[in-house]
Amino acid sequence: VADGLLVEHDGTSALWVASRGEGGAEIGRVGHWRRTHVERIAGRMPGPEAHDWRPDQIDRSCRARLASMARRFEQAPVGLDFDAVAGETPRLWPEDLREAIEPVNARIYDTLNNGVYKCGFATTQEAYDEAVAAGLPVGLGLGLKNSGLGNGFKEIARAVVHFRDDGRIEVRHCWTEMGQGIHTVVVQVAVEELGVDPDLVDVIVDTTRELGAGQTTGSRGTLMGAGSVADACRVAIADGCRTGVDYEGEYRVDWTNSMSDGVENPIIHSTFGYAAQMVVLDPETGIVDRVVAAHDVGRAVNPMLCEGQVEGAVHMGLGYALTEGFPADADARPRNVTLRSLGIIRPKDMPDVDVRLIEVPQPDSPYGIKGVGEIGLVPTAGAVAAALHAHDGEWRDSLPMAAPGQQEHWADWDGRGA
Repeated sequence: VADGLLVEHDGTSALWVASRGEGGAEIGRVGHWRRTHVERIAGRMPGPEAHDWRPDQIDRSCRARLASMARRFEQAPVGLDFDAVAGETPRLWPEDLREAIEPVNARIYDTLNNGVYKCGFATTQEAYDEAVAAGLPVGLGLGLKNSGLGNGFKEIARAVVHFRDDGRIEVRHCWTEMGQGIHTVVVQVAVEELGVDPDLVDVIVDTTRELGAGQTTGSRGTLMGAGSVADACRVAIADGCRTGVDYEGEYRVDWTNSMSDGVENPIIHSTFGYAAQMVVLDPETGIVDRVVAAHDVGRAVNPMLCEGQVEGAVHMGLGYALTEGFPADADARPRNVTLRSLGIIRPKDMPDVDVRLIEVPQPDSPYGIKGVGEIGLVPTAGAVAAALHAHDGEWRDSLPMAAPGQQEHWADWDGRGA
């Protein structure tokens, strides 16, 4: 048995299993299934990949897996909100989300309340209704994403502001510029805090000293970078902005909770963002014709860069959902050995992407910033899957959905079959 889900309710349980062996893949259920409301699904993630999975993540993964398995078995347990789990529902503010978030983490609920509403009802619902009224195949994807490491980790980012004798201002930070625009954000923060001409600001990634940023993960470059530069500027202002002095500032997140804290309502991350994406297909061809991406970013420090970040993420998400893959042959060697063969969507094949930035400031965050790095493609594949289902009535649960030859399969040599 490769995967299993044990669903319990009032002492009645059923084990749903997905087995892969020499005879191929099979979906079935073991034991009695009383068709009733499913209150809780518990699961365990075995193996080395489980070290980064918390119980709440496993629970969500199991809910999604159960929906997928039930769908393939052509039967859904009564009472399980199948639509909400599977992504079919047109409700952009599902009660499932409200009930799941509110009692667990009031910070997430309070912060997202307005953002969820604006991304969903106020921004995307009208476009969804119009597409449905026009008879177009449409799918929705909803995403929730944290910024930062959280979970009790101490996150510290530092920056240095230095006024030179020639009138120029050096801003040194510790983040890698890889196209996301962190240098531009740093300049904007310096101009905002110091009131200087942006042409006088030189941004330097300083590798000569321990400014400290931690891992390059967590969609937190703008959050932590802006916070540390703003603090350095304020330190400089307090000292009169003297030349020749390194004014150091920092942004610190040391107030999240780890699982071992025993807090009833833990603060697991410093910020959270929300996204709603809608995918519309051409009714004749089934090809993606349009994507609406509404993202609550807290504060769009640079709207053009932020919009470009989301557009690029949608491109990646569509490729992940439809065409991109990295399968291996029987000897575990990659079958794709060129950039062209990876299935990356070409510019000429990209649909129109309508990015709608929502600004619901995050409390206790520099300028109200929320991260937008990773959440840009979190909802995309789900929205595509729902749109394809609306088009032909078929649910797909293997990626990429439009390129079977790019899909990765279990290898015969490990005993799990194709």
